[in-house]
Amino acid sequence: MFEEFKKFAVRGNVIDMAVGIIIGGAFGTIVKSLVGDVIMPPIGLALGGVDFANLMLVISEGATPGPYLTVADAKAAGAVTINYGLFVNAVISFVIVAFAVFMLVKGINKLREKEEAAPAPEAPAEPTTKECPHCISTISIAASRCPQCTSAL
Repeated sequence: MFEEFKKFAVRGNVIDMAVGIIIGGAFGTIVKSLVGDVIMPPIGLALGGVDFANLMLVISEGATPGPYLTVADAKAAGAVTINYGLFVNAVISFVIVAFAVFMLVKGINKLREKEEAAPAPEAPAEPTTKECPHCISTISIAASRCPQCTSAL
């Protein structure tokens, strides 16, 4: 059983999948930073200095009454909130990751199409001539008598 598991684990597909998951996780972290630290601050500034990460709707106040300036303040007070700003950030991150995966798959499909479009090596053509066993001259493969030495084939 251990040998069977070892064959499964070292097969190329499993290793490729593991590498893909690790790189995908790292890529997700980069995209999260891109959205939270690069894309959303200028959008928030354009909308009047709003920090999307702290946009929330307070459903129930906590032990300390509001207003709460940040999601962290609301959580510390025990308030129940709907954090729609974080949701917007997550949606934008998803769209970026989905677009990147789409572009990757599109590139791979283009490479596959090129491989499929490349002409396959041609099979050798069927011979159309043969040698006469008597006089060694080249004759048609369909001949039943050699035109050179008139021998029956």
